[in-house]
Amino acid sequence: MSKDVLSENAELRILPRTFEEEMEESYGDYAMSVIVARALPDARDGLKPVHRRILYSMNELGLEPSKAYKKSARIVGDTMGKYHPHGDSAIYEAMVRLAQPFSMRYPLVDGHGNFGSIDGDDAAAQRYTEARMLKLTLKMLEDLDKNTVDFVENYDGELEEPTVLPAKLPNLLVNGASGIAVGMATNMPPHNLNEVVDAICKVIDNKVNENRDTNIDEVIEVLSAPDFPTGGVILGTSGIKEAYRTGRGKLVLRAKARIDVDSKGRQSIVVTEIPYQVTKSKLVEKIAELVKDKKIEGISDLRDESDRNGIRIVIEVRRDANANIVLNQLYKFTQMQVFFGIINLALVNGEPKLLNLLDLINVYLEHQKEVVTRRTHFELDKAEKRAHIIEGLFIALDHIDEVINIIRASKDGKEAKGKLIERFGLSDEQANAIVEMRLRGLTGLECDKLQAEYDELVKTIAWLKSILTDEKVLYGVIRQELVDIAANFGDKRRTEIANTYEEFEDFDVEDLIPDEQCVVTMTTIGYIKRLPVSTYKSQKRGGRGVVGMQTRDDDTVQHLSVCMTHDNILFFTGNGRVYCKKAYEIPEAGRNAKGTAIVNLLRLDPNEKIKAIIPVRDLSPENKASFIMMTKYGTVKKTPISEFANIRQPGIIAINILDGDELVQVDIVGEDETIFVATNKGLGSRFKSSDVRNMGRSATGVRAMQTSKDNYIIGFAVCSGEDDKIIFVSEQGFGKATFASEFPVKNRGLKGMLCYNPNEKTGQLTCVMTYNAGDELLLVNSSGIVIRIKSKDIPILGRHTRGSKLITIDDGEYITSVTKVVDDDED
Repeated sequence: MSKDVLSENAELRILPRTFEEEMEESYGDYAMSVIVARALPDARDGLKPVHRRILYSMNELGLEPSKAYKKSARIVGDTMGKYHPHGDSAIYEAMVRLAQPFSMRYPLVDGHGNFGSIDGDDAAAQRYTEARMLKLTLKMLEDLDKNTVDFVENYDGELEEPTVLPAKLPNLLVNGASGIAVGMATNMPPHNLNEVVDAICKVIDNKVNENRDTNIDEVIEVLSAPDFPTGGVILGTSGIKEAYRTGRGKLVLRAKARIDVDSKGRQSIVVTEIPYQVTKSKLVEKIAELVKDKKIEGISDLRDESDRNGIRIVIEVRRDANANIVLNQLYKFTQMQVFFGIINLALVNGEPKLLNLLDLINVYLEHQKEVVTRRTHFELDKAEKRAHIIEGLFIALDHIDEVINIIRASKDGKEAKGKLIERFGLSDEQANAIVEMRLRGLTGLECDKLQAEYDELVKTIAWLKSILTDEKVLYGVIRQELVDIAANFGDKRRTEIANTYEEFEDFDVEDLIPDEQCVVTMTTIGYIKRLPVSTYKSQKRGGRGVVGMQTRDDDTVQHLSVCMTHDNILFFTGNGRVYCKKAYEIPEAGRNAKGTAIVNLLRLDPNEKIKAIIPVRDLSPENKASFIMMTKYGTVKKTPISEFANIRQPGIIAINILDGDELVQVDIVGEDETIFVATNKGLGSRFKSSDVRNMGRSATGVRAMQTSKDNYIIGFAVCSGEDDKIIFVSEQGFGKATFASEFPVKNRGLKGMLCYNPNEKTGQLTCVMTYNAGDELLLVNSSGIVIRIKSKDIPILGRHTRGSKLITIDDGEYITSVTKVVDDDED
């Protein structure tokens, strides 16, 4: 710097300071400013500075509930100009929230005009809306003029503003708060006023009646859970209790919904309450988006019928869908179920502190004790001053003639006051009151009124002194004021508490669905459905069966599987991929219904065809069994079931299929079992399952049996012992049973021996399987006719025979699928 810039006597002081030090100090100052002056509420009145200043400005403007509304712009302008030197939009947004019944459990501003909606609509501009205080707001400001709280200078020093409001209303507990500061945040839920008052009264009663402190569990018994302005259902209370004890926790909040059934039997989900802080319009948009993307299926129509009487979202469910499943999918994928993280962080003596439920109550009570004590001092001082003046007036009335003479003889009021003080020993205030007393005060009626006022003041002074000297009386005053507030402004709880879902994290869709036996059928061109196994009653061998599925002329029933509704259904395709669905996710349909297209359930490629449908209960590593997979031209592969535990929606590879080949059957096999493979020409071969080692999902497999183009594999049977009976069924409905012992165990890869002797009448062999005593068979023909027969009715014959007629088939029809129904007792 040039010497010419500085005068001769000036000194240039340079303070060395690192960049890190400057940043640390400046950022720390900024952080504390945000924490204390903007983002966190005061634990005493539950308000942030902007909210406190808005209410104080409205009070100064005289916007009482009985007065006319004033423009919001006027309120915002007064608040900004006098107390809150920040942006007008921030002040208006804060005031708007205080007026929204869906944001505040107990609003503190009476808004007139468009103050936004639960659909996320913004409030109208401040020049269009008006506002005033509510009656409940007066309880926040009551006794503000009685020296109950400290005042400080405003930002420019011209005015004063309160550091905290008297807040008879326990605002922080009943309305909650949310805010993000620097390095910390608060998210406090609202509560029901009646329950909050009961909890505070419990603490007071224990203190007054039993002279003891209250423990947290006693308070939790009274104040069981938050109560949100938009209602909803809270699932479980474990997270709430944790938050009440520690200051941190989380709860699960669900929309309130019911399932209605109309006169035609159609089901619809009606949502009448949504979770707190969820925008209704966005919720409806999200549901529509999920339906469009087929992430939620079974919804046929969606309507928002909400009006001024409340929320009503109607979700119509398709006839073939389960409304309970759809509802739980909505809970899972949309904001019909949300987490509310509780962080009870608030300012205590200007410092942010994490408070449990008892801390919040105690801070409020300490504040009220100070407010009532300071108010009592103010009222006592006022009462004593008035009593003192009346005592002086009584002296004057007792010596009225002398007092009149003194006043008449004095040249001015000052001289009169001096003489009265000297003559009767009065104070300056008493003498001044006597001098200013009107002549009408000398009448007998006025004297009686003065005496009555004095007597009342004596009682009041005694009462006020008892408040200051006896803490129990002080607590009694606070308790009574709270009870009065609850009586005038309390209401019923809006949010339900579902204690039955205590462990809601483990709650699953399956909990709503009975685990019962069912039949899954699918046609050649890919229509699938589920229906109860009781649909098909047992018939005698040779019966005609019943219609099991309505098919088109060019369509046939190809797969039929009996399972439990909670089973995993694995769909293996001809090109070696596998997909998975829960059985209950397959839409249930009537016996004559066509069903649902499989492409609506699985993401199949255009050239993929389902070749095997396998129900599996357990896909975890604890299941030591394996899948055995057989291709049309004799390749066999074994893979542990646990390899299929995580099947993605697009499917995964189950077996590597060679060109020209395709997967024909999949089953579950144990290490000690044998595999009997059969071809369409009636040849069979039996080998140990241990001869096929476990391979990864992407492997090709090994040779099971020699085949040719016209002699190909139609399936296989898993045998546990020599006494197992293997059932053979032909295309024209002929069948027999043969003991496994007639087929000796040999090496795999052989040509095979005769196991069934087909001819033109029986048609080619189409199915082979083992069965147990008590099992029943379900046979499906190409027209969708299903017959259920008892396995004991199937004749046991040698391996060279053709068998007997199991089902009567019309010309041009043939057997497409055979499966067994496991005896319930054995299962």
